[in-house]
Amino acid sequence: MRCSSPHWRCDLMMKLPPQVNTAFEMLEAAGYEAYLVGGAVRDYVRDNSPAKDWDITTNALPEQVEEIFTGYHLIETGLKHGTVTVVIDQEPLEITTYRVDGDYSDHRHPDSVSFTRSLKDDLERRDFTMNALAYNPRTGVVDFVGGKVDIAGDLVRCVGDPDRRFQEDGLRMLRALRFASVYGMTIEGSGHPQEQALAQRYRCGAHSG
Repeated sequence: MRCSSPHWRCDLMMKLPPQVNTAFEMLEAAGYEAYLVGGAVRDYVRDNSPAKDWDITTNALPEQVEEIFTGYHLIETGLKHGTVTVVIDQEPLEITTYRVDGDYSDHRHPDSVSFTRSLKDDLERRDFTMNALAYNPRTGVVDFVGGKVDIAGDLVRCVGDPDRRFQEDGLRMLRALRFASVYGMTIEGSGHPQEQALAQRYRCGAHSG
């Protein structure tokens, strides 16, 4: 059932594990914002399917995150990109500072990142609208880019300019095709020659596998 279905309302409270609630409470008690992002929110809005992992974004800087969670097992997963993994009761939580990405000279990873105080800026750097949603129990689902509407309409749509998004990271086109295949969605602007070629290769690979 979709967010648009009368039987499933994505404005209801999302069921979170106690470890995520603990992280929210500790970050907010220290005066920072905290939101769940990524696949957990996307799948919750889409059909309330259970999350496979938990990603949190915050305006706390990485060193502030480490200070808040002193006493927990910390893994400096991607400190250069603002990510610290905090293990709470054996549950790893990736906590990443709000950021804006620089250029992608290798067409895969940003050359640099700049931390920001704005959740909106952080969400608008992401690949697809359905992956640019955030959730906090106090606010519910936060959507600056129309991700809920696109999920309800089975549409894979880039955040911002599609050409720029696909040039930044060469794997994004394959991710779009995978989402379209797995979820039965349509990619916005289908018909781009590069997309058609990749789609043909993707289908051939799927059949040969």
